[in-house]
Amino acid sequence: MSCAASHTRRLDSIQRRALRLVDAADPPDPPTQFEPVIPLDSLEHRRDVAALVVFHKEQVQGGCTCAWLGYDSLRESPHEARERCLTSGDAVEVPRSRASQHQRTFVGRVSRMWNIFTAAVPHIQEMNTQSVKLAANRWRLSKPTPLTLVIL
Repeated sequence: MSCAASHTRRLDSIQRRALRLVDAADPPDPPTQFEPVIPLDSLEHRRDVAALVVFHKEQVQGGCTCAWLGYDSLRESPHEARERCLTSGDAVEVPRSRASQHQRTFVGRVSRMWNIFTAAVPHIQEMNTQSVKLAANRWRLSKPTPLTLVIL
């Protein structure tokens, strides 16, 4: 999430190579009627789901999981909320930055993802951690990999 793009690309290429090796070593057997074929989730997918769950713990459950990042709270102030006229009560302010490296940081990327996720998933305030994990997994499966977030 908050590492250089070259590092995440390297991890993704290692995953693709490992999947090719596993597919080559294991000849495909015809699946039986009771045995569904379940594809593996990409590392990016797993990182995104984990980030959304951590963000849910911070934003909704009021945990202090982001205190080590140097942020007291990621929720915007009432004044900023009135200024921006957010449609969702769960939306957070996306940090503004012109540098592409800063836009890839954890808070920047996950803030954008969180705002899209909360717009797509209703009743996020009433969900527990497991429900958010399942909803985030379903939501992320509906998006392409790699996930490109529009930076305005």
